[in-house]
Amino acid sequence: MEQNNGTKVTEFILLGFAGQHKSWHVLFIVFLVIYVLTLVGNIGMILLTKIESSLHTPMYFFLQNLAFVDLCYTSAITPKMLQNFVVTEQSISFVGCIVQLLVYGAFATSDCFILAAMAVDRYVAICNPLRYPTVMSQRVCIQLVVGSYFMGFLNASVNTSFIFSLNFCTSNKINHFFCDEPPIVALSCSNIYFSVTLLAAFVGFNLMFTVGVVIFSYIFILAAILKISSAAGKKKAFSTCASHLTVVTIFYGMLSYMYLHHSTIESQSKKKWLLCFMVL
Repeated sequence: MEQNNGTKVTEFILLGFAGQHKSWHVLFIVFLVIYVLTLVGNIGMILLTKIESSLHTPMYFFLQNLAFVDLCYTSAITPKMLQNFVVTEQSISFVGCIVQLLVYGAFATSDCFILAAMAVDRYVAICNPLRYPTVMSQRVCIQLVVGSYFMGFLNASVNTSFIFSLNFCTSNKINHFFCDEPPIVALSCSNIYFSVTLLAAFVGFNLMFTVGVVIFSYIFILAAILKISSAAGKKKAFSTCASHLTVVTIFYGMLSYMYLHHSTIESQSKKKWLLCFMVL
C-alpha cells in the first residue's frame, strides 16, 4: 500500500472524536464505565445461562450467544478507543486495522443473524407451542448459531480482503475512532466503485434477509396473539417479544442509517456517536 510520497503505509491514524480534546477526560471516564458495565453484563449473562439449569432453553441459548457476540465486537473496538484518549499518537498498525475490522464485521453481522434466529424461536414458541421442543431442538439451535457465525465471518472476510487490497495514497488518517469500512475506503486512490458496491451488496443482503425473517416472524406472531381470547394471555405473549423487538428495531435502524445512508460531513459526525453507543 503506497502513499503519494512512495512510502508504504504501515499504520493508520485514528482521528476519533475531533474537536472533543477539551473534554477527553470526561469522555474517557464515561466510555470506560459503560464498557465495564457492558463486560460485566454480558459475562454475567453467559455465566448465568451456563450455571442455571432452568435457563437451558433455546431462548436463553440464543441470548448467551448474543451476549458473547456483543462482548467480542465491543472488545475489538473499545480498548483501542480508550487508549487513544490518553496517548499522543493515536495510531493503529496496518495489520491491527485489518484484525479490528475483521472481528467487528464478523461479530456485528453474526449479531444480525442471531437476532433473526431469536425471532424464529419466538414464532415457533407462540404459533406452534406444542411442537416447540421438537422444532427448536438443541441440534437446530446449534445449527442456527453456527450458521450465524459462518455468515458473519464470510461477510467480514470478503469485505476486509477487498478493502485492504486497495491502494492508500491520499492519507493514512481515518476519520473515525476505529477501523470501519466507509472511512477506510475514503482514503483510497484506487477505483473504489467495486468495493463500495460490494459493501452495499453485503450489508443490503444481510439486512434485507434478516429483517425479512424478523418481519415475517412477527406478522405470524401478531396474528396468533390477536386470536388469543384472554387479555392476560395476549399480555404474556407480547411480553415475551417486547424486549427482542426493541433491540431489533434499534440495532437494525442504526445499521441501516450508518451503512446505507449517504454520508455528508455533518452526518459522519453523527454516525460516529451513534456507532460509539451501539458498540458499547
